Amino acid sequence: MPVLVLLLLAMAVEITVLVWIGGLVGVLPTILLLVAATLLGGWLLRREGARALGALQQAVFARRAPDREVVDGMLIAAAGVLVFVPGLISDVLALTLLFPPTRALVRKRLLRRAASRAGVIDSIVVPAERVEPTVIVIPESRDET
Repeated sequence: MPVLVLLLLAMAVEITVLVWIGGLVGVLPTILLLVAATLLGGWLLRREGARALGALQQAVFARRAPDREVVDGMLIAAAGVLVFVPGLISDVLALTLLFPPTRALVRKRLLRRAASRAGVIDSIVVPAERVEPTVIVIPESRDET
């Protein structure tokens, strides 16, 4: 229920902002602004998505934890949803997440928060001893009748 209320509130705010901007600059410039923001967001989404995927592959090949790359991918995916939701506020939020310097600020904050909540304990991994398997052969019983 709270999610539905938040979605309805977000829709109401988006409509209010669209009507306000439309009253200031007119209907056609407002529509053109929405189209331009969507096109710019789509272009940035494609470029930054490919860049994030490449960075993730490099991290995996380098055998290091891809925490930064995974968070970037999540933020770009969230921006992808926001860029195609009609409205100026969602477009501004999407462009903020797609623009690398502002995304880095959000990523840094998310990683810091995750690290403080994780409670990770350092430990040493001791390799296990390999035990050779034992094969048990059961002779077949033959009925000779």
